[in-house]
Amino acid sequence: MLSEGTITCSDQGKEISPDNIFDQVAICAPYLEVMEEMTLVEFFHFHEKFKKFLPGVSVDRVIERLGLERARDKQIRYYSSGMKQRVKLAQCIFSDTATVLLDEPCTNLDKAGIDLYHSLVGEFGRGRLVVVSSNDEVEYSFCEEKMQMENFKTS
Repeated sequence: MLSEGTITCSDQGKEISPDNIFDQVAICAPYLEVMEEMTLVEFFHFHEKFKKFLPGVSVDRVIERLGLERARDKQIRYYSSGMKQRVKLAQCIFSDTATVLLDEPCTNLDKAGIDLYHSLVGEFGRGRLVVVSSNDEVEYSFCEEKMQMENFKTS
């Protein structure tokens, strides 16, 4: 089994240093944690110090888009699992990156949350590479290209 090699990343033909890849990638996964001691407003302002939101997107707009206005000043520790997943999605999708990695993005979401997910990807995923890792077609039905890993064999 091959377990070594080299990956290079580039943007418009210019190679990106491995130290700067994080600037180009945002990820959402159910196993990633949010800082639960912070309020939603504090969390998003803190996040923006490391990774800016897309141009024209403010913390207030993100909170409104998530439908979490009433919980904006509540510590995240008191959120339901679905609310926390919305926060993780927003942190990823609204980040100003070229690549958006979504690992089982609808985990803990109800129908309204899944609808929100599709709306956010449709509106804010345009012009970016969006990679969805999932076994649930609801999460990747919009993808133009699909790859099934069980079809790939290693030698």
